[in-house]
Amino acid sequence: MTDQWTAVDQYLADTIVKPDSALDKALADSDTAGLPSIAVPPGHGKLLQILARLVNARTILEIGTLGGYSAIWLARALKPGGRLISLEADAKHAELARANIARAGLQNVVDVRLGAALETLPQIADEKIGPFDLVFIDADKPNTPRYFTWALRLARVGSIRSRHECWQRNIRGAAEISRPATHSRAASLLGPSKSNRIKSTQINGRKAPRWGDFPPISFERGSCLTVS
Repeated sequence: MTDQWTAVDQYLADTIVKPDSALDKALADSDTAGLPSIAVPPGHGKLLQILARLVNARTILEIGTLGGYSAIWLARALKPGGRLISLEADAKHAELARANIARAGLQNVVDVRLGAALETLPQIADEKIGPFDLVFIDADKPNTPRYFTWALRLARVGSIRSRHECWQRNIRGAAEISRPATHSRAASLLGPSKSNRIKSTQINGRKAPRWGDFPPISFERGSCLTVS
C-alpha cells in the first residue's frame, strides 16, 4: 500500500505541480542540512495553496515550519497585504526556513517564530493578530489536540483547519504518528458535545474512525480538514 501511495503522490507531482526552483531548492537544502524528510509532498502543497485561495486567505497560521516548504506554498496564496505566521521549535529548522522563504521572495510575508508552539500561541492571541483564515497543523503529534484547541480559538468563522498526516505512518520516512490516547483526545474535541463550531470533518488515512457523530467524508491519504 505504501508503494501505491508513493506512486499516487508522484503522479500528482508530475501532472499538477509545475517545476519551481524555490520549492525544489527548499527541499534540497533541507535534505542537505539533515532535516527530517517529512515535508508535505508537492501535491499536498498544491492542495494547501488551493484551500488558502478558496477562503481568500489574508492571515494564515502554520504550526510546524520545518524547512519552510509548506509555508512557501501557503504564502503564495495570500491576498495582497496578507501575512503568514509559522511556528517552529527548532532553531536550526527556523534558520533554514527563513533562508528558503527569503529565496522565494516571501521574507516580508512570512514571519517564522522560534519557540515551542504552546508558548508562542498565547503570545499570538495577546497580539490580536487574528482571526486566521487558515490554520495548518504539522508539528509534534502528541500535542495536536492542544494545537487544535488553539486553532479553534484563533480562527475566524468559515476558516479551515488542516492537520497533515493524521492517521497513518508518514510514507516519506517519519516514525509512527501519535498514540491511541492522542487520537482519542483529538476525536473528543470534534464531538458535537465538545464544540458546536465544527461543521464538517474530513478524516484521511487508512485507519480513519468515526469521530463522534461526524462520519468521515473522505477516506484517502492526506490532510485532515475541519471547517467551521
